[in-house]
This record gives sequence, structure tokens and C-alpha cells, in this order.
Amino acid sequence: MICFDTGTPSEPTRYFGTTTMQRNWLASYPSGVPHDIDPDSHRSVVEIFDRAIARFGRAPAFNSMGSTLCYDDLDRNADALAAFLQHELGVRKGDRIAVMLPNLLQYPVSILGILRAGATVVNVNPLYTPRELLHQLNDAEVSVIVIFSAVTPALAEVAAETGVRHVVIAQLGDLLALEVPKSDPDPRLTNTVAFEYALARGAQMSPLSVTTDPEDIAFLQYTGGTTGVSKGAALTHRNIVANILQTATWLLPKAGEGEEVVITPLPLYHIFALTVNCLVFVHLGGYNVLIADPRDLPGLVKVLSGIRFSVITGVNTLYNGLLHTPGFGDLDFSTLKLTIGGGAAVQKSVAERWEQVTGGLVLEGYGLSETSPVLCVNPATQEQYQPGIGLPVPSTHVSLRNANGEEVAPGEVGELCAKGPQVMAGYWRRPDATRDAMTADGFFRTGDLAKLNKEGRFCIVDRKKDMILVSGFNVYPNEVEDVIASCTGVLEVACIGVPNEKSGEAVKVFIVRNPEAILSETELEAYCRANLAGYKVPKHYAFVSALPKSPVGKILRRELRDL
Repeated sequence: MICFDTGTPSEPTRYFGTTTMQRNWLASYPSGVPHDIDPDSHRSVVEIFDRAIARFGRAPAFNSMGSTLCYDDLDRNADALAAFLQHELGVRKGDRIAVMLPNLLQYPVSILGILRAGATVVNVNPLYTPRELLHQLNDAEVSVIVIFSAVTPALAEVAAETGVRHVVIAQLGDLLALEVPKSDPDPRLTNTVAFEYALARGAQMSPLSVTTDPEDIAFLQYTGGTTGVSKGAALTHRNIVANILQTATWLLPKAGEGEEVVITPLPLYHIFALTVNCLVFVHLGGYNVLIADPRDLPGLVKVLSGIRFSVITGVNTLYNGLLHTPGFGDLDFSTLKLTIGGGAAVQKSVAERWEQVTGGLVLEGYGLSETSPVLCVNPATQEQYQPGIGLPVPSTHVSLRNANGEEVAPGEVGELCAKGPQVMAGYWRRPDATRDAMTADGFFRTGDLAKLNKEGRFCIVDRKKDMILVSGFNVYPNEVEDVIASCTGVLEVACIGVPNEKSGEAVKVFIVRNPEAILSETELEAYCRANLAGYKVPKHYAFVSALPKSPVGKILRRELRDL
């Protein structure tokens, strides 16, 4: 377990004899924002929910497709699910339960029900292929999965190779006030139960009392890491509580308690939307409007036209897409208070156009799955757009270090390393990977290069590794290369990221065929689509006679990028 020391604002903090940079950025904090928060003021994420439910009761909490759950509805349904999991499925404290859902009302009900049962939530991307799903379910040792009916074929392909004993199937129309036709789950699945039945059955029982400790794991949030091997970041209740309080404190100068209407287009299984939208605004008594399919931009504009919203979060590509969608510029933005950007850098041209159209500034922030996720954000009170990732949130120490682990001078570029109560407990059952990710004095190595300007604000300069960002999602070249290398006819392959107007970056691969092979781009793309989530599938394929290599035979991606 990693221990934290937040130090004091007035002095440099010393760890094992190493002096880290003073928190000079504190002088730039907005008035009223504390330098530190108390991560032990709430025992668990469940307590965050319980206090919000007690305060906001009949106020609306979540909306999907025109139907609303108030805080009391969330409370009742989550209790029913927790009771069903415990009494009917035998779930006990510490069990891992996967949630493979898009942004539907079942998502907040599921995570609160799972946490109340004392279990750990394992978020799963509904777009995962069977190969990706198999790894995550087995790595986390998942025993139960709550899954959207439309994506059950992926689970059916691999269920027999996993330890999943029970499958709770959510339909599109569950918890909605309107009638929606049900879709049949894949018939190959066994031990299935309908989500609606689970709630109805659980409502007849009382959940067992479970004592949740701050160091218990609340979420296993999977991330690729530098090697491309998907690892679970173990986020404790204390980690998540800390980041909820850090982010809420940061936004409170602009956001009011019990009054914000939050547009949530980013998937809740992604750590950005999970914490910033769902959890932070539950804590603040907000009303989350869930967008199940943000790729349908005309549909999103239609939703926005019927709501007086005050907060929206998204990535650069979403904001850019909205700005180019007919009707968006005609919306009423008079209630918009906060536009928060993350997942990838927000382009200056997009931020400027957003301000022209909406009258609001884009607040860019920065974080990672391993940090729950928020590390830095631009102040909510700023009056003009500021490029970069802003300031570290309360109780966060940031240190920029060179390749030797030494802290660089202000203005120089170094790897951004962070320490605070929101930093993960470690990678799930990967002690070696955890040690590699930490400095000797307990800072998490983000792998991103940054610099500190004279105003005490941080800017990301570049990524230290070869990770590719596609619409805010991490794509790791090693994983793409491993998949393509297993395709018949491929001799060698290298993967890089190239600029793309729509997604920020796109995946490009260079392939050397086997001399006797006849392999077309169409065949290779079909193979990738069968084995990779859509955002990981290459957009560009180049067949070459040879790949550049170092004297020891290492493929030089750098030279491919230079081309």
C-alpha cells in the first residue's frame, strides 16, 4: 500500500532526503479554494452517496432518454440490487463484479448496489472484443457481470473460459417510463437473470450490512500501461473520495450545490466521466443527463435543445464535432457555467470557437486512471482561455523529473510525477508493475512530459512513451502490433499515431508481408475489427518491404514517425 504525505503549503516537502518543488501554484488558487482536503471525512464512496441521498431526496439525480431517477429512486433500486447480489448470487465483500454498460440508468444503480454489497466494481468497455473481454474478466477474477443485452455475444464467445458464474442482463428499456422492445441475449449464455427481475426480487429482501473500509478497493479501472498489457488500477474508497472532494472543491466557486444540470456524453465506464460527472455531481446534488450514444451528434443537439444545462464535459473531438453540427449554434447557452475538457489536449482553435459560439470557456484538466483521475485543472473562475492543464488540485504534489529522477528547474521539461491521496493503491496483483510506476520517494510516474511556466501552471509537452490518443482513449502500439502479428501473412509490423482532424490522432500500421503471402488491406482490416475495439483499429495501412531497426534489431517507431 502506498502512503501519502501532503506536507504543508509553506515549505518544500521532504521525502527520504529528496526535496520536491514547493507548491508555488497555491498562490494562483482562486479565493476560497483550500490548499488541502480531508480524504478521511467520508469513510467510503457509499457514504458519499448516502449523504447526497439524505440531502437531496426527491431531487432528480439521473436522466436517460427522457426518464428520470431521483436520489430516493437511486437509493431504493441500489438497495434492491445489493440485496439480490448478496442473497441470491452469494456476493460477498471483496468480490469483483463487472459492469459492461453504456450510459443508461442501470449504470449508477449498478455501481451503488455493488458497492453497498461490499464488492468491487470492474468497469468494462461495452465495445470490447471477445479477446479483450476475456483478459479483463480473468485478470480481475470476475464472478458476476452486469451487461447490456446488445453486447452479450462478445461475452458468449468467452464465458466458458472465465470464472463468471452469473450474468445480469440489462435491457435498453429498464427503468424507463416508455416502452422499449427487448432484445434477446445471446442464447449461448447460461445462468442469466434479467436486471428488472433482480431489482424486483431484491426489493423483497434487505441487504446485509457490510463495513466498508477506506482502503478497500472500490473500482478496478483497467488501463493499458506502457507495455500494452491491460492492468487494473486498484482505486480504493479513500482514493475516490479524495478525488471527489478535490474536484468538487475546485469547481464550487462556479458550481452550486443542488442546482447543476450536467450533460454526460462520455461513457461512465471511463474514469473521467465516472468521477467528474457521476460521483462529483452526486456529491454536489447535481442532475446528470446521460447520453447513451454521443456519436449521434444531431441526436445530442436535440437533447440539448430541450434542457437548460449548466455543465458539460467532453473531449476535444466531441466539442469540435458539436461545433460543426447544424443547430448547435442556435441553442440557448445562457445557463452554461462550466465546460470541462479532458482525455486529450483541447485544441486552441476548438476552445476559441467554443467560446465564440457558447460564450463559455473550456477548462482543460489532466489526469489518469491511476489517479482517480484528476491531478490538474484550470481554475473554474478564470476569465479567459488558458492553454495547458492548469494547477494541481488540493492535497496534490507534482514534481517534474529528468531521466535520472532529479527534479528539473521551473521552465524545463521533465516527466510529470504526482503524489496525493487520489493516487492508486497499485496495479491489481502486479507488484512489479506497481514498483516500476513509482519513484523511490512515492511519486507516481505518469509517463507524460510537462513543464511549469512562470505563473505556476503546468503544460503537457509530449508523451514519454508511444501511446496513441484516439478521441481521448488510449491505444497502445504493442497491443495493436501483437494482434496484427498473429494474422496469417504478416511477417513484421510497427504501429504509430498520426495526426487526425476528427480524433486527434489515428492509428497507422506498417506491415511487412511474408514473401509467399497474398494479404490485402481489406483482409487485414477485417482481422483487426474482429480482435480490437473500434477505436484501436488502424485507419491507415502501409505495406513496406522492410522496417527501420536499431543495431540490436529493435524496430524504430521514431523513424517511421519522421517519415
